[in-house]
Amino acid sequence: MKKNLFWNGVVIFTLVICVFAFVLHYKNWTTFEEDHFQVVSGIYKQRIPFSEIDSVSWVEKLPKMERKSGFSWLTKEKGIFKDSLSNAEVSVFVDDLKQPKIRLLHHDSLLLYINLSDSIQSHLLFQDLVKE
Repeated sequence: MKKNLFWNGVVIFTLVICVFAFVLHYKNWTTFEEDHFQVVSGIYKQRIPFSEIDSVSWVEKLPKMERKSGFSWLTKEKGIFKDSLSNAEVSVFVDDLKQPKIRLLHHDSLLLYINLSDSIQSHLLFQDLVKE
């Protein structure tokens, strides 16, 4: 009887951890501070000073990349990828692969791709980034 109680506890603990990880990665959390833009999704985080943003544009598709770490699930793509042409690291925070993505070039050569699950919110994010 005590063995069953132990394994039931292990199963419940595992399920709680999985639900917690899902909630953390479910969407991109973006914030604007005085001098920087920050995006967080689970364990992935980017903090970019406005002074280091070089260009902001829209792209329809992500380029061919190799996953270094991260995950894909349905229409979500998140993590650190390696660009197959330039061999540079690229941060990807895409909530919906079917929608256009914001391509943000910062620190002269680092790329970040981002969109939100709501296309209107993605457009507002783009306007805020261009404004800064």
